[in-house]
Amino acid sequence: MKGPRHGGANIRACEMMEAVISEIGIDATEEQMRDVVIRILDRRFYDNKGLVYGFGHAVYTISDPRAEILRDYCRMVAHEKGRDEECDFYEKFEKVAQQTIMQVKNTPISNNVDYYSGYAYNMLGIPHDLFTPLFVCARMSGWLAHNIENKLYDGRILRPATVYVGGESEYVPIEKR
Repeated sequence: MKGPRHGGANIRACEMMEAVISEIGIDATEEQMRDVVIRILDRRFYDNKGLVYGFGHAVYTISDPRAEILRDYCRMVAHEKGRDEECDFYEKFEKVAQQTIMQVKNTPISNNVDYYSGYAYNMLGIPHDLFTPLFVCARMSGWLAHNIENKLYDGRILRPATVYVGGESEYVPIEKR
């Protein structure tokens, strides 16, 4: 659970939106938004990877119902926090990004839950470092249920693939620890 595409996508979406607002301002026009989306797609803005974070999903190709529900809750929280103007920006950027990506890539795309979840966490004062653990906590019971079902009904041993990504360290004998 790491990285900008799974588990960490809401961090990237949040950081991207902060960079966009910093670049064009909270009162930007649709044309300014369109220009920044094109620059993102052309790898000339934000992280130069050509990805508009918070858009697209392997399963939810037409719309992400989770994002639609979360958008409404973000609107309520933004109002309580006095961040209505920022929420307006997010909603307008969502529509402009969808239209622009359709024009450039000739494929319909919707925003996904990460677009608004990063924003929601930000409004709640949750640090970016906790976004991924929250993602994991929300899925833990489902993963455990899936594992239990496999053990009860499948009979196969599950061995998830792992890759160590930590740094190297010297071995310290137990008596010297």
